[in-house]
Amino acid sequence: MPLNLPQNLPAVDLLKKEHIFVMDSLRASEQDIRPLRVVVLNLMPLKIKTETDLTRLLSNSPLQVELDFMKIKEHRSKNTPMEHMAAFYRSFDEMKDRYYDGMIVTGAPVELMRFDEVTYWEELKRIFNWARTHVTSSIYICWAAQAGLYHFYGIPKYDLPAKKFGVFKHTMNDPYLPIFRGFDDEFYVPHSRHTEIRRDDILKTPALTLLSESEDAGVYMAMARGGREFFITGHSEYAPNTLHDEYMRDRQKGLPIAAPSNYYPDDDPAQPPVMRWRSHANMLFINWLNYYVYQETPYRIEDIRNLGDLGQNK
Repeated sequence: MPLNLPQNLPAVDLLKKEHIFVMDSLRASEQDIRPLRVVVLNLMPLKIKTETDLTRLLSNSPLQVELDFMKIKEHRSKNTPMEHMAAFYRSFDEMKDRYYDGMIVTGAPVELMRFDEVTYWEELKRIFNWARTHVTSSIYICWAAQAGLYHFYGIPKYDLPAKKFGVFKHTMNDPYLPIFRGFDDEFYVPHSRHTEIRRDDILKTPALTLLSESEDAGVYMAMARGGREFFITGHSEYAPNTLHDEYMRDRQKGLPIAAPSNYYPDDDPAQPPVMRWRSHANMLFINWLNYYVYQETPYRIEDIRNLGDLGQNK
C-alpha cells in the first residue's frame, strides 16, 4: 500500500517523478482499510524538503500510512510559505484529542541553546508528554532526540569542539532486535550537529538501551519503553545532496566549516557526493513501521492510551 498524503502536498508530485507510489487522501478514501496514522512534528526550517525526505521513506512499505503534520503554535516559519503552513499543518491544540500509531519529531536549528532557552520548550514538553498516552511508537531525530532524552530521562547534551559533519560508519549492539532486521553489520548514517549525547550517560540510565553507535560519531540510537521511543542522533532521512547544500550554505555565510567527512569521492567537493545510507534508511523506517507500529498498535486506535511498554526485545 502507498502513503496517503494530503491533497496538493508538494511531496506528492516530487515523489511521483521518482516513481514512488503515493496517493492523495481522495483516492485513499475509496479503500476499506484502516491506515496507520502517523504524525510528523516538523521543526526543521526547510519544511517542504523535510516533508519530502520523510515521505520518501515512509512510502517504501506495503502498509498504508496516513500522514498528518503538526506545528508549534507560537513559532512562525521563516523559510516556508504561510499558505503552505495553513494548508497542511495543524497546531498541537487542534490535534491533542487525536491518537496516532506513530510519531516522528524532527531536528531543529537550536542545538547550541539551552533547552529552556528555546522559545517553544514548554509547548514541546507538553507534546512529548502527550505522545506517551496518544502514540504507539515515536522516533525523535537529532536535536529532538537530545530534547526527548533530556526531558524524559535527564540526559544532558555536550558541545562539540567542531561540528560533527559527514557520513559515518555505525555498528549495532543487538543485531537481532527487530529495528535492525535486514541491516548489514556496518552501515552509514549522515550527521550534522554541534552537540552530542554520551554513551556513559545512557548506560547508567536503566530505562534506556543503547542500540547503535559509531567510533567516529558516537551515540547513534537509543531505545526506551521496549520500542515506544527511539532516539536517533543522525539524519538517516537526508537526501543525497543535503550535506552538500549545508556545506555550501555555511561557506557562503563565512562560517568555519570543513567539508563533510566520507561524503565526496576523494573528499573533493567538486565531485558529486556518494549516497551510502539509502538502504539503511529504508530498512530503518520499514522496520519501525512494521515491528513497532503496525504489529503493536491496537485496532481501536483509542486503546493506545492503555498501552504499557512494548517489551519487544526479541
